[in-house]
Amino acid sequence: MAGEVGAGVLSWLAAATSAQRRSLLAAGLGWMLDAFDVMLYAMVLAHLMRELPMSAASAGLLGSLTLAASAVGGVAFGVLADRVGRTRALMASILVYSVFTAACGVAQNVAQLAVFRVFLGLGMGGEWATGAALVAETWPAEHRGKALGLMQSAWAVGYALAAAVTALVLPRFGWRAVFLVGVAPALVTLWIRRRVEEPAVWTASSSSGAVPRGSLRELAAPPLRRHVLVATAVSAATMFGWWGLFTWIPSYLGLPPEQGGAGLDVVRTSTWVALMQVGMWLGYVTFGAIADRLGRKPAYVSYLAVAACLVPIYGSVRDPGALLLLGPAVAFFGTGYFVGFGVITAELFPTRLRATAQGLTYNAGRGVSAIAPYVVGSLADSHGLGAAFRVVAAAFAIAAVLGLLLPETRNTRIVAD
Repeated sequence: MAGEVGAGVLSWLAAATSAQRRSLLAAGLGWMLDAFDVMLYAMVLAHLMRELPMSAASAGLLGSLTLAASAVGGVAFGVLADRVGRTRALMASILVYSVFTAACGVAQNVAQLAVFRVFLGLGMGGEWATGAALVAETWPAEHRGKALGLMQSAWAVGYALAAAVTALVLPRFGWRAVFLVGVAPALVTLWIRRRVEEPAVWTASSSSGAVPRGSLRELAAPPLRRHVLVATAVSAATMFGWWGLFTWIPSYLGLPPEQGGAGLDVVRTSTWVALMQVGMWLGYVTFGAIADRLGRKPAYVSYLAVAACLVPIYGSVRDPGALLLLGPAVAFFGTGYFVGFGVITAELFPTRLRATAQGLTYNAGRGVSAIAPYVVGSLADSHGLGAAFRVVAAAFAIAAVLGLLLPETRNTRIVAD
């Protein structure tokens, strides 16, 4: 019986074409390994702070620099994807973030680490826009939310993988070896080059030559300008909340109580973070199914509102058992909404501008949110991390209100325009 239910739930995936499944796998792998490389920093942050050394504010500033660079990379790779293709841009972004993650492992001081994190951010920013456009243009409207949800769920897998690698490598070989493992994703580009095709709708649009592709000027003019501004504001609020929270959760779990943390050891911290990814993965996948059935906007706003309520509770808890139970719920609602942003923006903008618009709105928001790790780190220095998480809750609440300004896009058909 359980097998029949599982088969029914995934029947949409089983009925897909091989091209659709390969595009989903390529984008999912890229997003998973993006999370893996980026979150290695969060997993070793407490050790970096001791060994380089640097304050919590400085550590947060490095995280902010990465996010600011991702804004530039997101726009640049979005334009590139609209002009030369989704798969080519996807491969380039994966190569960039892989190489510079490994470079972090040979940094000799904070300045060098900052430079490498900036270049890593450029590649990190480009992956989401290229992968989301690839999936959105390959899958039909009735399954687009579920497909993008499955793609986004790969972030949780990558985060959990980062926690697992840290638990295995850090105690034996140190934080440098953890970063060096981050070069592995570069190998995925070889498979993408051989097996993943450009979406037919993008090929048809690019072949027409009737209208310019990847035009930032068109996005700045009516009627698209309002969509760009609202989507960017929503992205900024959600990104502030996410990066302000998840950059610091490993440190919150690992720091001693006198510094405002829960005082867990390295293995338990990694285990608690890995288990949170179960909730995160379920949040992504569940969101896609809800959005396809009930609508994009209701699901989006609801997830954000619940996250705003849960985060202050999580920040006030120190008991390991309570943190273990609350963590997956915080991750479920505090991350699953990202699927909604991907689906809504994919359906708001035309094919000739889709990757550019998604790269711009998603990563401009991420650029604004670059202050989040620094703000939370600065507040943590004076009030403790638990108290600092209240500003994260406020960001989620603001995002929920802004989300009401987004249009409902369910059942939108993507065409070669």
